[in-house]
Amino acid sequence: MKVLRIVANIQAPDLMAAKRFYQDILGLDLMMDLGWIVTFGANTSMKVQLSVASQGGSGTPVPDLSIEVDDLDAAFEAMSGAGIPIEYGPADEPWGVRRFYVRDPFGRLVNILVHKS
Repeated sequence: MKVLRIVANIQAPDLMAAKRFYQDILGLDLMMDLGWIVTFGANTSMKVQLSVASQGGSGTPVPDLSIEVDDLDAAFEAMSGAGIPIEYGPADEPWGVRRFYVRDPFGRLVNILVHKS
C-alpha cells in the first residue's frame, strides 16, 4: 500500500473567504467546487509530506499548514497588499528556508516558505 496524496481539510463557514485567500491571493487553482466544499491545488506533481512537530522552530507555534512558493517576496506582497497581518517574519531560518506566518480567514496559522538555494 502506498499513500497517493494527503489532503488538508479546514472547516469553514465562508467558502468565498477561502477562495479569496487560497485562490485569489495565493494563486492556487480551484480544482473542485461542490457548493459545500471547495478544493484548491495545482496541476503539478508535489511531494507527499506530513510533518509532526513539538514547536514551529525559532520559538514559533506549530503552523496548521505549510505552503511552499517559488517567490516569497511576491507572496509577502500579495498578503500585505490584501491587508492580511503578518504574524512572523519574513525570516531566514537556520535550516535553509525563508518564511513568514499569516492566518487564513478561519484562524489557521499558515507558514509560507521558500527553500533557499
